[in-house]
Amino acid sequence: MDEEVVPVLRVADAARAVQWYERLGFQKEWEHQFEPGLPWFVSVARGDVRLYLSEHTGDAPPGSLVHLYVRDIDAVSEEFGIPVDEEGLAGRGCDFEDPDRNRLRVAARRS
Repeated sequence: MDEEVVPVLRVADAARAVQWYERLGFQKEWEHQFEPGLPWFVSVARGDVRLYLSEHTGDAPPGSLVHLYVRDIDAVSEEFGIPVDEEGLAGRGCDFEDPDRNRLRVAARRS
């Protein structure tokens, strides 16, 4: 089995968060809820990149930061209507927040 790290992001509404992350090219893999009325825990993936989105209050602090490297930074810029920083510390990229105020630094790797 390959090793990997999967960041957990705190979200208020997992279904809404999944729809938002789909705009970044992620797809829902699975979801879990212990019983009706309890918080949701959802896995989303974009290729080999995976994030967990959790409604559980103790799983992650609000406003977490995730760096995401993509091949199509210009498409991300266009989808979200934000400019590409050509001199970004992480490479050509965009900094923005999801609806739950988690911070995303999306960039293209430097060649």
